[in-house]
Amino acid sequence: MPALEPTRHIGVITFLGAVPHRDAPELETRVLDTMPLSFGGYKGDVHAGLTRPSCSRVLAQHPRDTEIANTRQLSLVSAEEIAEIARECGLDAMDPIWMGASVVISGIPDFTHLPPSSRLQAEDGTTLVIDMENRPCTFPSLTIEKQHPGKGKPFKAAAKGKRGVTAWVERPGTLRLGDTLTLHVPAQRAWAPQADLFGG
Repeated sequence: MPALEPTRHIGVITFLGAVPHRDAPELETRVLDTMPLSFGGYKGDVHAGLTRPSCSRVLAQHPRDTEIANTRQLSLVSAEEIAEIARECGLDAMDPIWMGASVVISGIPDFTHLPPSSRLQAEDGTTLVIDMENRPCTFPSLTIEKQHPGKGKPFKAAAKGKRGVTAWVERPGTLRLGDTLTLHVPAQRAWAPQADLFGG
């Protein structure tokens, strides 16, 4: 029996981008028409690679800068959730480059809360694996503030639960603007422990 099941949810790629470096305090994103992906992600992005140094997101598991497998190769964001963030920040629109987005996808509801280990598969077989929710950070706030003074500060609160997900490449290929991605989810029930395992 397959461990993953295709759903009826199909998204459309509306934006592709890459962050080439971390040298500036604001995010600088290069817009792409196509994104060739290897097992290490997109070669021109600062987050590419088969491994990465651990960061604040996994400090409970690894000391900072420990070499770990790179499941944060790409930042996937929902077009609909970006629009909601923009409204809460008092903006008419939010440019994906301000968020350091790799791929913006339209048409999949509740995108940021997709189950970890779900797949997004293009028609040619290119497949991305969702790792986990991408928590909001301060870099987009600085970038937005530079473009629209007074509008950057609300970003972190506005983006809570809407910042998208991190992902890694399971099957290499090339993503293109307008490509469709079918959502596949793990064929299992939600976790339901009988006791509080986190102590509070």
